Formats: sequence, C-alpha cells, structure tokens
Amino acid sequence: MTISEHEQDGIIIISLEGDMIGGPGATLLIEKLREYLKDGKNNFVLNMSQIEWMNSSGLGILMGGLTTVRQNDGQLKLANVTEKILELLRITKLNRVFDLFSNELEAIESFSK
Repeated sequence: MTISEHEQDGIIIISLEGDMIGGPGATLLIEKLREYLKDGKNNFVLNMSQIEWMNSSGLGILMGGLTTVRQNDGQLKLANVTEKILELLRITKLNRVFDLFSNELEAIESFSK
C-alpha cells in the first residue's frame, strides 16, 4: 500500500493505493496520522478509490487509525470507497462506525456541518 497526502481547507486528505493487507506497510497509515496529530492537525479524509483489496488486517489498520484520531479529538472519514470494499464494511458492520462519503468534496464539506 502506498500513501500520498495533501491538505485542503485545513483537512488532511490521505490517498491510499494498492492492497490493505498488513505486512510492512501496515503501520504506515498510523504513523502518518500520528505525525499530523503531533502538529495539531486532527481532521482527516481517507480517499479509498485506489484500494484494490482489503483483508482483516486492513480493517484493523482502519480501526486503528480511527481510534488514534478519535483519542486526539479528531475525525476520520472515508471517501470514494469502492463497491468491493464497501461490501466488506457492510458485512463487518463497520459501515456504521465510519462516516462514508461518495467523494472527497462531500467529506471535506461535512467537517463544517
């Protein structure tokens, strides 16, 4: 899994690409979130459009990220979740835990509501 990020309207947008299956890249997202949290930035959107596959380790990565952000009074929202990943979130009932948006703009706008 690779990560790229940018900031828009004070929100950190993190784009994920590849497979979320654990391994060496498993801690990469959490480390990135912690860096931003340390700098006082605590609102995030994860762009999931390029995630091709996710297993239970990937779900753990997402939950770890959500927990880390919430413990720092922040919010983490998911955007552009593919149908395959959305089905996995539905099966595990995690679609009730995460705020899901069809695109980045909707997710960003939701922070001001």
